[in-house]
Amino acid sequence: MKQIRWNEGWKFWPDRNSFALVWNVPEDAVDVTIPHDAMILEEARADSRNGGNTGYREGGNYTYVKTMYLEKEETGRKRILRFDGVYSHALVYVNEQLAGTEANGYTMFYTDATPYLHAGENEIRVQVRNAGMTNSRWYSGSGIYRDVWLLESGPLYIEPDGVCVRTENADKEYASLLVCTTVVNEDSAAKTCVLRTAICPGEGNTPDNETVWEETHFFLKAGERRTLSQRILVRDPSLWSEETPSLYTVHCELRDPEKTVDCTSAVTGIRTLELDAARGLRVNGNPVKLRGACIHHDSGLLGAATYEDAHMRQVIRLKEAGFNAIRMSHHPAAPALLRCCDRVGLYVMDEFSDMWNRAKNDLDYALDFPTWWENDAAQLVRKDCNHPSVILYSVGNEIPEIGTDQGSMMCARIADRIRSLDPTRFITAGINGIFAAGDQTGRIMQDICADMQDAGEADGNVNDFMTLVDTRIDQVVVHDAITSRLEMACAGLDVAGYNYMTARYEPDSLRYPNRVMVGSETYPPEIARNWRIVKKLPCVIGDFTWTGWDYIGEAGVGIPAYRFGEGGFGAQFPCQLAYCGDLDLTGFRRPLSYLREIVFGRRKEPYIVVQDPRHYGETLLKTPWVMSDADAVWDWPGYEGKPVVVEVYALGDEVQLYLNGKSLGKKKPEGCRAVFETVYEPGTLRAVCGQDEETVCELRTPLSDRRITLSEDWNGEELVYIAVQITDENGDPAAGPEELLTARVSGAGLLGFGSGDPKPTCNYTEGKTRTWKGRALLILRKREDFRQAYIEVESESGKRAELTV
Repeated sequence: MKQIRWNEGWKFWPDRNSFALVWNVPEDAVDVTIPHDAMILEEARADSRNGGNTGYREGGNYTYVKTMYLEKEETGRKRILRFDGVYSHALVYVNEQLAGTEANGYTMFYTDATPYLHAGENEIRVQVRNAGMTNSRWYSGSGIYRDVWLLESGPLYIEPDGVCVRTENADKEYASLLVCTTVVNEDSAAKTCVLRTAICPGEGNTPDNETVWEETHFFLKAGERRTLSQRILVRDPSLWSEETPSLYTVHCELRDPEKTVDCTSAVTGIRTLELDAARGLRVNGNPVKLRGACIHHDSGLLGAATYEDAHMRQVIRLKEAGFNAIRMSHHPAAPALLRCCDRVGLYVMDEFSDMWNRAKNDLDYALDFPTWWENDAAQLVRKDCNHPSVILYSVGNEIPEIGTDQGSMMCARIADRIRSLDPTRFITAGINGIFAAGDQTGRIMQDICADMQDAGEADGNVNDFMTLVDTRIDQVVVHDAITSRLEMACAGLDVAGYNYMTARYEPDSLRYPNRVMVGSETYPPEIARNWRIVKKLPCVIGDFTWTGWDYIGEAGVGIPAYRFGEGGFGAQFPCQLAYCGDLDLTGFRRPLSYLREIVFGRRKEPYIVVQDPRHYGETLLKTPWVMSDADAVWDWPGYEGKPVVVEVYALGDEVQLYLNGKSLGKKKPEGCRAVFETVYEPGTLRAVCGQDEETVCELRTPLSDRRITLSEDWNGEELVYIAVQITDENGDPAAGPEELLTARVSGAGLLGFGSGDPKPTCNYTEGKTRTWKGRALLILRKREDFRQAYIEVESESGKRAELTV
């Protein structure tokens, strides 16, 4: 079918009267372009019903309207709308008549508008019902936050996303592809048809005179829908992998029988997958360990609005930081994200849902799961089937009932449903043994508390289970009660996904010699320990940290704090971000990102970070997602001569630290981390490792004169990112003092202005922000006639900078 991006020309308004009898467009409706996130427009409020889950922002009910004018001769054509994501409970009306619905806010869905269209002006109205709070454990966004597409054809057509390509086998000489194409005849007469298929190297490349077409002749009755299979040989294939993300375009033409009545194309990659406990995961026959990052779906300062540019920038930054895989947590990924992963070469674990039949919020997907799960699982596969980046389906995250009798049956049903549609990929689930313990939790607590009493570490009155888990998690997760639940939970899976259960890897590799495992969610500070075991055991195929990229919601879980409520568990407003990402909300790499890159063996140079001397000697209230409060800053005016702790991340047996040329000694890194104590003195910290002392990292105190510097960070098809940095007179970055900034833009639209501050004081859409560690980010959207944009940023203290892009 002809596919048209249908994002322009929508009207939008908050729907404050769901029982409105007048079907109109109110005067206060505003013009919007999709993708559109209504929630990010709302001011974060301490009294939000969602609390920290969504970063103290509210959802609501909204209406979107667009019109379509058809001439009389155009009314006989098939027209289908595809929505890549609407959060949530979407109702699609065509000319006041309900044409389609979707409950899940992350499922791609289709609405056939054809029966409701007529000559003249037609109204498409999408109502979004997201006022029921709480319904999400993280920032969800609200509205039509992903692309909308209009699909058109005659009555004889190839079904939308109806081409599925599977690699049956492949080597350097040949690849055998099975192309399954679904065709539909809605004409009143039977048809004799020809399906022609060609495969071209590259994304978007078209057939030429030398292209070989595979032809299948067939008969299609009136009203019939049929899937045709064509086996096509590709000579000298370029195989897709993280190192060589080569793509192919599959072109399909439907002829009746002499003229082409419909055509479509699908982009895919040729690659094979193999898996076993002895040799682990293999892509194209080569062993692969997954250096993984869990991510949520929001686009940082843009909220949930899903732009391909934003995702491309994100996946490139993640790969540059050493990752080769992402886990889409905890719901189906946007098609735009998967296209970017295909192009860049990132493996993907795509996840079905965060809950099944037991709710985690008052009004979440558990209410819709019994009715919708089969449809939504099928749409997950339909969306993913041609993306070579997708190698794993996760059927759920931390499902509390997964280890029960009925829960294990549900797990098997979802897995079987997915396998029936796509037998080429492997199935896992992110299992948290503690949450899966269910009614065995009390017994686990009693057993561990008894051990702690014997050791004099408890008095038997332990009421806070999370505290127990924090201090004794290794002992908890190997308890035999969890072992028995895991045996039920893993029965229907190809790969056992372990959330925070590193202590199980080695014993389970012996207890279950055929079990393949993956660290589907792990604590960031544990990467050195985790990766040592991942490398040691073939049956453990990778590690996915929580998280690769910071996100809105689950506020405060990764914020280092020194007083209750400032961060960590119990974080209070104005905490709005999780602050546990290797990269912050703006895409700037945080210290743990460099530690991870060193642990992965992908960075030789050491990396220096400094703990905040303002809190020297105080007790850090940290969660398991926090290493320390250290940052790459050597600029502490007023603390000259005061004690300070320096961390150096490095490979090897020894690292030496110098301050202004004077050695502070040598240390052996433990878990690639060495800790030094000294006193603050402006100048240069220098870390060296290796016998020749050629592997060096330096951290310098910036000069006192500070200014604002603007630079182009990313320039894509739709979006432009501008980095805002406080620098000294030499252009070297400076962490402070923080500045309140105002941005003015001409020639483009200002979509977002903010920083990585987990406690922002301004809304990202208002054109103001306070720098965080000397940085901020500005995001612009190009207009249709874009030529150049002029940006001016001014601080409250009078500093000013300008840039033209």
